[in-house]
Amino acid sequence: MREVYKEDMAGRYGRPRSVLRMRTVAGQVFLLQVAIVVLLVAAAIAALVLQSRADGDREARNRSVAVAEAFANAPGIEAALRSAHPTAVLQPRTEAARKRSEVDFIVVMNTQGIRYTHPIPNRIGKKFVGTIKPALAGGVVTERITGTIGPLVQAVVPVFGSNGKVIGLVSAGITVNRVSGVVDNQFPLLFGAAAGVLLVATGGTALVSRRLRRQTHGLGPAEMTRMYEHHDAVLHAVREGVIIVGGDGCLLLANDEARRLLDLPSEVEGRPVTELGLDPATAHLLASGRVVTDEVHPVGDRLLAVNQRSTDQAGGPPGSVTTLRDTTELRALTGRADVARGRLKLLYDAGTEIGTTLDVVRTCEELVEFGSTRFADIVTVDLAEDVLIGEEPTPPSGAAVEMRRTALSGAPPESGLYPVGRLIRFEPATALGASLLSGQAALEADLAAFTGWHLQSPDRARKIVQHGIHSRIAVPLRARGVILGVAIFWRSNVPEPFEDEDLSVAEELVARAAVSIDNARRYTREHTMAVTLQRSLLPRALPEQNAVEAAYRYLPAQAGRGGLGGVGGDWFDIIPLPGARVALVVGDVVGHGLHAAATMGRLRTAVHNFANLDLPPDEILWHLDELVTRIDQDEGAEGSVTGATCLYAIYDPASGNCTMARAGHVQPLLLRPDGTAEVADVPGGPPLGLGGLPFETWHRQLPEASRLVLFTDGLVEDRNRDLDEGMALLSRTLADHPARTPEETCEAALGVLLPERPIDDIALLVARTQVLDTAHVAEWEVPPDPSAVAHIRATAVRKLIEWGLADAAFTAELILSELVTNSIRYAAGPIGVRLIRDTALICEVSDRSSTSPHLRQAATTDEGGRGLFLVAQLAERWGTRYTASGKVIWTEQALTGVDLVALDVDLDDP
Repeated sequence: MREVYKEDMAGRYGRPRSVLRMRTVAGQVFLLQVAIVVLLVAAAIAALVLQSRADGDREARNRSVAVAEAFANAPGIEAALRSAHPTAVLQPRTEAARKRSEVDFIVVMNTQGIRYTHPIPNRIGKKFVGTIKPALAGGVVTERITGTIGPLVQAVVPVFGSNGKVIGLVSAGITVNRVSGVVDNQFPLLFGAAAGVLLVATGGTALVSRRLRRQTHGLGPAEMTRMYEHHDAVLHAVREGVIIVGGDGCLLLANDEARRLLDLPSEVEGRPVTELGLDPATAHLLASGRVVTDEVHPVGDRLLAVNQRSTDQAGGPPGSVTTLRDTTELRALTGRADVARGRLKLLYDAGTEIGTTLDVVRTCEELVEFGSTRFADIVTVDLAEDVLIGEEPTPPSGAAVEMRRTALSGAPPESGLYPVGRLIRFEPATALGASLLSGQAALEADLAAFTGWHLQSPDRARKIVQHGIHSRIAVPLRARGVILGVAIFWRSNVPEPFEDEDLSVAEELVARAAVSIDNARRYTREHTMAVTLQRSLLPRALPEQNAVEAAYRYLPAQAGRGGLGGVGGDWFDIIPLPGARVALVVGDVVGHGLHAAATMGRLRTAVHNFANLDLPPDEILWHLDELVTRIDQDEGAEGSVTGATCLYAIYDPASGNCTMARAGHVQPLLLRPDGTAEVADVPGGPPLGLGGLPFETWHRQLPEASRLVLFTDGLVEDRNRDLDEGMALLSRTLADHPARTPEETCEAALGVLLPERPIDDIALLVARTQVLDTAHVAEWEVPPDPSAVAHIRATAVRKLIEWGLADAAFTAELILSELVTNSIRYAAGPIGVRLIRDTALICEVSDRSSTSPHLRQAATTDEGGRGLFLVAQLAERWGTRYTASGKVIWTEQALTGVDLVALDVDLDDP
């Protein structure tokens, strides 16, 4: 791995990978150390040679001086110099002395430098070669010269006479070769010692180089330099303090940031960390070497985040490395960021928890519940009266502002705060009243100071303070530039008063809530208008009739569930029909909103118009289907009402017969007098507007006191319940209770099936059937003979007298006479006559003809044609309805009294 790493590093920096080139630090250090050893040995040898030469020169000087002075001071030298033949006396002596002293020459000369002696006799009497002047002055001269015998060192000393004057000179000399020869004999030993030192040094260098190679992993100088430069740059430029402590607890390294953070002196390396003047906790931590991760330690006025790891991991040296990071400012910034983040979360949560419904009061309750748990201890909301009913509030003037307390949360009992529902008058002289006039928030940090807020109600103010409520913020609820009310935040449990930063949070919180409240207010207004429109399109009261005992319920969807506040297209109707019959209608226009409500009104009006034609249920639905198709074609896709459903039923109390047809509507429920319940299996047809398929009719003879339950799908179908499950639940709820009135039946159905928040309209109609007995119905069959008219008239008059309707008998007699006569004359038998005593007296004449008589104005010359005109004048209403076997002509007479007018008419009385 080391060699791979070395080769990788070599290739990374673009240098050859050959180890023989000694490009590694270890190789270069080895070569350097070998070179240094060689140079040192060479220098030592050179020094020794130079030293030996210097010692030889010195030895030559010393010996030549010593020999010259010894000879100059020898006894008899003065006498020899003063003798007639100095050479004869001195020459033998100098030669003897030269040989014993092992010098090369001893020369004696006079003061003029003429030699008296010399090893070479022919040189005697000649001039001495050398410097003698200093010796004549009494000094000693030594010099190195090259003479006839080679390089030599000579000394010249004076010879003093008895009188103390220089009387001659003695010179002794020795050649350099004579002296250096001794040193040359020491060179083998010297070089042997140098070779040994070189071998030892080279071996030691090799060992050190090998160790260094392991330590540096074979890196080159460039890599090592770059690593050092990077290490040094990072160490001193990093914004984290770095401290390395050895295994002995002494500080090995501290970078600039560490010195700054710990206030260390300049010279700290090598000192124990316990003696650096640090606080005990920090010193103990650094000396312990324990593993630490992001521990925060106070050091002076700083908070330092400390990380500490051991350096002896993976075979490293004992000790620890510690990094220090100044988190003082970061903590402050983090604290501010946490506060900001908390406020943002507060406002975000407020957006999700306040305004979940389009209800003004509920939105205020959500505001106080949220504020009392997340921002303040107590929260109150007061709204203008107009806002509560959905109207635009009146801008505040200089007078007092009146508002009603709408919501309250967190207030302790007997706290002195106004209860919910209380009308509060805010005086403009108080800070709160002034803030409502100006639209600005008001902060009362210390309520106990009574700085003017208490003027609203001094007694309540004292009570509020006594209960520990000490601070408040009042923020007007403002939306679109209009003051809707005021939200007040109170503190009691939290000892700290509100501050300016709390004021900004409260303003933002209230501003968001104000938008929701204003949306709810506007919705309330629009919802009220839409509901008013819708209810104006629905029956306001049940019509007077005796066919059924009926009850109904209509519930729009909850606010915010589509459309304008749940206003939809569900409707119901009870339509009195001729012959004491009644039509029961339930319909549903799919969708919500004003368009659905308006379409519902159009369909309801159409049903009334078609009902006046006295058509059977299947034909009514066919006409409605055609109408919806035309509406879709006229209004296009945007105004499409496809999806409208309808159930139309006709009940005849005289016969107990019920016929029904449905167009895509849910089937009704039939409750029998014995309490059993069944789903009326009315054949299904397509929803209105689809067209193309006929509608079928359901016929059933119903016993008296049967209950028909007609409803829209909003009652039985919900997001958590499908249609079949809802139908089964409705059947179980209404079964086995035959004594329930229609009102009680409605309540029972809604009590079980009504969702907490309906997502669709609910229309419910319950009708309990009644049957007209013989005291209310009389029927006869008339033979197709004109003579039978008189008999039927008399019989009918007797029945009317029996019923106590003698006042109506004459008019009824005339009507029956005309209708029966026309049937005998123009229609085919058999002919039936039926009198029904209901809210009006009903006369019916049936035959097998499908031809309907027509009312016309007879000319004065006509003999006939006035009979039907007479009927129209005598009856309140009249008409014709068709049956499967023919037609029925009917009339109605009011029972409140008959005002007969004498008419000059001819009665066709046979």
